[in-house]
This record gives sequence, structure tokens and C-alpha cells, in this order.
Amino acid sequence: MKKNRILLAVALATMLVSCGGKQGKPNFGDNEYAVRTLGTTSTELETSYPATIKGVQDVEIRPKVSGFITKLCVKEGQAVKKGQLLFVIDNVTYEAAVRQAKAAVNSATAQLNTAKLTYENNQKLFNNNVIGSYELQSAKNSYETAQAALAQAKASYTSAKQNLDFCYVTSPASGVVGMLPYKVGALVSASSQQPLTTVSDISSMQVYFSMTEKDLMDLAKTAGGMSAAIKDYPPVKLKLADNSIYGHDGHVAAVSGVIDPTTGSAQIRADFPNPERLLKSGGSGSIVVPHKDANAILVPQEAVVEVQNKHFAYVLGAGNKVKYTEISIYPNNDGKNYIITGGLKAGDKIVVSGVTALSDGMEIKPITEVQYQEKIKKAQELGSIQGDYKKMKEAFSSK
Repeated sequence: MKKNRILLAVALATMLVSCGGKQGKPNFGDNEYAVRTLGTTSTELETSYPATIKGVQDVEIRPKVSGFITKLCVKEGQAVKKGQLLFVIDNVTYEAAVRQAKAAVNSATAQLNTAKLTYENNQKLFNNNVIGSYELQSAKNSYETAQAALAQAKASYTSAKQNLDFCYVTSPASGVVGMLPYKVGALVSASSQQPLTTVSDISSMQVYFSMTEKDLMDLAKTAGGMSAAIKDYPPVKLKLADNSIYGHDGHVAAVSGVIDPTTGSAQIRADFPNPERLLKSGGSGSIVVPHKDANAILVPQEAVVEVQNKHFAYVLGAGNKVKYTEISIYPNNDGKNYIITGGLKAGDKIVVSGVTALSDGMEIKPITEVQYQEKIKKAQELGSIQGDYKKMKEAFSSK
């Protein structure tokens, strides 16, 4: 009895599955490996990237003068046109400044006229030798001083009118009004921490996402340059926060020329039309990049070994010996399969499971993927009855 228990335990230990990783091979105690004959298929893979949504133009509205808000002319979320009145700031002080500046202009104009008459009269007297050059020059200096005083008064008047105009805050662009943190009666100034509001142009949206430096290099190499890669990039989709797909496709418009050293990635911008005003500036989502290929060769990721940014697969050759073969893959994938762009062709046979246990030139016994899964299933069934001596005995007795 004791001997039988030991034999059962040894047999079970030999056959139970012990997958140490995604590419690990169960310890069946043999050299049988699942092999797949490659073919072509029509496929559409999708890759998702976290993204942030921004309007084409997000303009912060800030006051240029200090004062109390006396009127709010818009509501949050309201669509406005360029030049439309948004706020009115208390303008009593600025109106008084305009009147004062206007009076100064009038006074300076009168002084200029007097100085001009004096200078012209002195010019005649000088021509008739009644006065000397000193008196003439003094009259000329007074005239020029009066001209400068008038110019200064006019500049002050223009500044005062401009400050008065600043009391009427208008929208610099067409768009949608954001939050209104300040209400009527609030004191605002150019140094206020928060803007009066933000006007966002959301007629079309700019969606930003990041791609790793490696993926960008692969794209550029495949297309023959980054400009060509942007031009040939397929239309992209936008998955919204509720996991629905936005109704309009976007296109990649720009790639940042700087790699962020903290993340090792560069920012990419995709532009989306927004005729229904569904997208809001500041929102989030995911960019979905499709990849369609009518004659694609798909390989499961567990069949591929990555070493120093290179990819390899084990191809079954003559005498059932495997060859360690470098392959090229499309940079985008669905998380399960790779699209092969080089190194393999239709009709090749590759090992698809347990590749980490292989070495170049190793001889194996190829089996189908179905047979391989049946072996795993049987091993799992044995594992589920471990500790039940009676069932284990029956299981081995039936073999």
C-alpha cells in the first residue's frame, strides 16, 4: 500500500502542470511541443492609448483692469461669438478718468494755439528787426513744449479710453463658456488667481496620446520617415469615458519632436470633428488604432521571444529540429497576437507553446495544439484530485 502511494505521487509530480509564465511549458516529462502551420488571414487589430481631449483653442479670460463685477452677460456652457460681451466691470472711475483726460487734451490744445500765435507773431517781429533771436527762440521753444504737452495729453486720453473699454470684457474667440467662479459684486484684477472664465473653441477637438519611442521608430522605419508615417497613418477612433465609440473618425495630425525622458514616450495629436458638440475640452478617453490586413500572418505572442528589442520564433525544420529565427512584427498589436512583417511566411511551422524551454537546433516531437491542450486538461484533472488517494488510484488504473 505504501509503495503504491509513492508510485502515484511520483507519477503525479511528473504530469502535473507547473506553468511558470506565459511562455512556460508544463512539465510533462517529454519533448512534445505544440506546433502550428502558419497561414494568412484577414485581420483587424486594435491598440488603445489613454488620451486627453482639448479644444482647438482654450482661451482664459482675465481682466486687464481692477474693479467690481457689475454684470454677468453669459451663463456657463453658453455658446458665444467672437467679440460678444461677457462681463462688465465697474466703470465709474474709468469714465471719470476719460473725462479728465479729455479736459487735459482741450487745455493742452488751447495752450498750443496760444504758443503758436506767440511764435508766429515773434517771427514777424524778428523779420522786422523788432526783437532779437533770443526772443524768437524762446517763443519757438514754448510752441514745441505746447506740442509735446498736447501729444502727452492725447496719449493719456487714449490710455484712459482703453481702460474704460477694458471694463467691458468681450470674448476673443468663438466657443463655449466654461465655469464662472466670480459673480456680480466680486472684486477682480489682472492679478486674480483664477481667470474670469475660459472660452473653448470645440468645433473640432484635439486629442493627445503618447506612444513609446520604440513604437515611433518602428513606424518611421516602416513608412520611410516620420512625415510619411503621419500621412499614411490610418484613421483612428476615440473611445469615450463610458466605453462607447465616438461617432466620427479622427486623423493623426502631429507628433512631438521631443521624447519625454521621464516616460520614454512622445505626444501625438489626433484631430476629431465635433459638430454635435459632444466632446468637451478637458475630457478623457482612449485612442483606438485599427490595423487591417487581408493577408496577415498572425502569431500568438507566447510563441515569440523578445531579446534586446528583437523578436525571435522557433521554426520547425528537417528532422524535427527547431531553428531560432529572427522575425519582424508590426508595432501595434491586440495584446494576444503579433502581425508578422518579416522572417516568416505562410506554410512555415513554428512552436507556439513552451518556447522558453527550447534551444536552437533542439529536436522535438511536434504535436497539434489540440493534442497539447488535451494533455494540459488531463494534467489539470489529475491536479484537481490530488490528495484523494482513491480517485488518484482510479485515474492511474484507467491508463
